[in-house]
Amino acid sequence: PTLAVTNSASNGLGMGVCVIFVLTLSNVLVSMCRNFIPKTVRIACFIVIAASLVVALELLMQAYTYPLYESLGIFVPLIVVNCIILGRAEGFASKNGVGASAVDGICQGIGYTVVLLILSAFRELLGAGTLLGIQVMPSSYVPAGMLTLPVGGFLCLGTLIAIMQWALARSEKKNAEKKETEGK
Repeated sequence: PTLAVTNSASNGLGMGVCVIFVLTLSNVLVSMCRNFIPKTVRIACFIVIAASLVVALELLMQAYTYPLYESLGIFVPLIVVNCIILGRAEGFASKNGVGASAVDGICQGIGYTVVLLILSAFRELLGAGTLLGIQVMPSSYVPAGMLTLPVGGFLCLGTLIAIMQWALARSEKKNAEKKETEGK
């Protein structure tokens, strides 16, 4: 979904909210049931919990946000197999209380949503000249339509990862230089 639905900021935001919903509620339910689920079937139970929440989400979207539901398409059901959902259920919610699991789900979901929003805003702005469907770029701007296609998702994601890696390396270098000068 990161590459497929992030061709517009509204899609990125919509997918992010969907993930927050499923992640938070699945963390809470897994945390509530953690002492009752046998260790041998815990992953299957986590999948059933996530799948049930995704079905409920799909029905809610069909009833209240049908255009967004159509826009996101097959990627809403694929939330079930999103690694962040099962990873947080196994790695955090199955070992912690309900409150901490709810906070973890919300925070992890917000982080995921921010990444989707950055990627989708970048793609929509440069690929269509709009942001949330509103024309932002001047009329003389020639959009790079390729960025709204799946290949544009790969290019934008690669570019954003490269920028992040550059910024992290630069920060580490500055911290090393600062420690070196403090040591003298």
